[in-house]
Amino acid sequence: MYKIRVLVADDHQQMLEYVCGLLSADCCEVVDAVTNGQAALDAALKLRPDVVVLDISMPVMNGIQAAKRLREANPDARIVFLTVDKDPDTCHAALQTGALGYVLKPRLGTDLIPAINLAHSGQRFVSKGCE
Repeated sequence: MYKIRVLVADDHQQMLEYVCGLLSADCCEVVDAVTNGQAALDAALKLRPDVVVLDISMPVMNGIQAAKRLREANPDARIVFLTVDKDPDTCHAALQTGALGYVLKPRLGTDLIPAINLAHSGQRFVSKGCE
């Protein structure tokens, strides 16, 4: 069975480890896990994962900036945001980058894997309460 290749970026180490474990136990092969937006951009351009999971609030470069630059360099990049920020303006700004997913961290257990699967097939997923 094909496993979706995923890059995960989050500046909180415990969250990063949890997400990587959750994905690895299910449908995904985690190709790298990084802790800032610049590292996410560099790794995504080098490794060409199927889906990039980005936190929004990260050091060096935030997730929205990283997503914009990634989509400029690779318009086919599939991006899912994973964040605590449920502000509609932030959600809109994130999706305006061309991202296909916006998942709230409190809902990651139920929403992240469906969001990754949908993004992989070119479809959008947004956690309830974001728009």
